[in-house]
Amino acid sequence: MLSNRCFNCFSKCQIKSPLKRWLCNTWNITSLDIPGNNKSNNYTRLRQRRNYSFIHDTSYVSYGSDIQTDVALFEMFKNKDTGLLSIGNFLSAVKGTGLRKNDPRLQNMMDNLKRVSRRNPDGSAVDTEKLTLEQFRSIVQSSVGLLSYAFRNQFIIPEFQEFSKNIEEIYWKCKENTNGKVASYIPQLKRMSPDYWGVSIVTIDGQRFSLGDVNIPFTIQSCSKPLSYGIALDLLGADVVHTYVGQEPSGRNFNELILDHNKKPHNPMINAGAIIICSLLKTMYSPEMSSAEKFDFTMNFFERLAGNEDLGFNNAVFLSERECADRNYALGFYMKEHKCFPQHTKFGECMDFYFQCCSLEANCDLVSVMAATLANGGICPISEEKVLKPESVRDVLSLMHSCGMYDYSGQFAFKVGLPAKSGVSGAMLVVVPNVMGMCLYSPPLDALGNSCRGVQFCEELVKKFNFHRYDNLKHASNKTDPRKHKFETKGLNIVNLLFSAASGDLTSLRRHKLSGMDLTLADYDGRTALHLAASEGHLDCVEFLLTHCRVPYDVCDRWGRTPLDEAKIHGHKVIAEMIELWQEKNAKEPED
Repeated sequence: MLSNRCFNCFSKCQIKSPLKRWLCNTWNITSLDIPGNNKSNNYTRLRQRRNYSFIHDTSYVSYGSDIQTDVALFEMFKNKDTGLLSIGNFLSAVKGTGLRKNDPRLQNMMDNLKRVSRRNPDGSAVDTEKLTLEQFRSIVQSSVGLLSYAFRNQFIIPEFQEFSKNIEEIYWKCKENTNGKVASYIPQLKRMSPDYWGVSIVTIDGQRFSLGDVNIPFTIQSCSKPLSYGIALDLLGADVVHTYVGQEPSGRNFNELILDHNKKPHNPMINAGAIIICSLLKTMYSPEMSSAEKFDFTMNFFERLAGNEDLGFNNAVFLSERECADRNYALGFYMKEHKCFPQHTKFGECMDFYFQCCSLEANCDLVSVMAATLANGGICPISEEKVLKPESVRDVLSLMHSCGMYDYSGQFAFKVGLPAKSGVSGAMLVVVPNVMGMCLYSPPLDALGNSCRGVQFCEELVKKFNFHRYDNLKHASNKTDPRKHKFETKGLNIVNLLFSAASGDLTSLRRHKLSGMDLTLADYDGRTALHLAASEGHLDCVEFLLTHCRVPYDVCDRWGRTPLDEAKIHGHKVIAEMIELWQEKNAKEPED
């Protein structure tokens, strides 16, 4: 049912047509003057009101209007006959925006709902509640800013349900991948099932989507390296940290006995560098802390990165890893020989601390929140706590991009172009900066130690979406940009194409062709670029569209007129002759 209220305008909508008013609500369109007749060349005008930058340290943006947000929400979801709002329908719509009921930012609202449900004498569930306007306003008051952003489609991924469907398609495609073997050099790891496959995504606005085995606990292993590196940068500063650890890819195996020309580990993403980072945290920051206190302190930091969720610790993996750590101990003694460690380092305690960080236990959902915190510049999108400094996160992502995927790092940066870190447990922590974080979990590894399904998922992801760091956001029309509204992406492409044809801008048409755009796109009235170029008398554009783009010459608009009809109606005889000759040629020589 189309409401008379416009949620976009927060007032009586001035648009009379119910369909156009719905478009105003949904897509923020203030005019539907689609070109289609000869009396008007007005094109769709979009009103972009997507100022979705959150004020994390205070509150969400408030809106001045003649109708309050909570009232507008009630009007959107109330039953027309009863005048009451079904909480089940409302919560389902909230879930569709990407928010979960257990989101800490919605905790007060959910607590209020539970209190209302307890007062109900029949003891019915929360989802079955029917609320009046006054009840609804009192319940959602604490979360109305977040809900306003959600239902205005002003999150970083506005069409989240469609985005989730695309992610699900990639997930099932990768599930068929049976390559790789489960890591066996740590005995506890080889017990994991090769069939486990989970994907969790968290955007910088806290939108979440999970699929598969996302609650299976696993040890984060090398996924801890960028996180402990970020903590060291925050606590000690980049100058101190990089006095002991380099910033360059090693070009060698991640556990090879080798140092750079300064006799220090190449970077914090290989074993030698991660051991030094742990020694810095253990020795240089609050050295008065005992080993137990330092572990609790670091684990608390990891939990803050995960939105204050509890992490586990797998003691069996820790003991197993320590018993099978000959190579890591050899690395440690090699670095000790070259005086890589800070002064007063207790070697045995530092090695144990490194194994403990690798043995922290989490699941896909938790690690994806950690990745989203990195994507959000160090601010956890779930708790809205500033955990790391933006400068520290920038350095972490830089080294993840160049060194995070073992010996596959160069290929991964070339093909995928995203900061990522993999671990031998089968987990992958992937960051799309300023958009979202992901955790991919599948134990079977390739020859280089990366999750086979995880790598394939990332490659499929950047084929579908323009997430590669060097994708052109303006002209890569063969990819989808989930940061834009569906109408904004496709509609503006059509508008730009038709405007170029109508104005005779041959250079723009060539650019659209080179970018891979479909030049047969039509507007609401079925008018194509060839229609407009023919009606306006642009001979060079018509020739380009026919000979180089081979667009259909006999397509009809909603009034049944072809481009040839347009040329004749407007007296463009040369263009009409050209189209007729092209038509005759194609009738005699069908297209290959």
